[in-house]
Amino acid sequence: MKMIKNMITKAKNALGNMAVKASTFLMFQKNKMRLAVGNNSGENYIDSAVKILIAVVLGGLLLAGLYALFGDVVMPTLKSKIQEMFNYKG
Repeated sequence: MKMIKNMITKAKNALGNMAVKASTFLMFQKNKMRLAVGNNSGENYIDSAVKILIAVVLGGLLLAGLYALFGDVVMPTLKSKIQEMFNYKG
């Protein structure tokens, strides 16, 4: 009889511990949710759009500069060097 009472007491303690853990967990989750909802420091859509637009414009300028450099400076120089190399009259 004493053993059964002891087992019942242990079961009640275990359930009590689980209830305390569950209520603590839910309390922490509630506080996390309250902080997340109340937090107004975030990135807006307009900020993201401006950043993307700036990146696209800078990328286009960079590509245009490289295209101009290769078209006017590098390719004619390369063409003349190759022609000089194959026009060897020795």
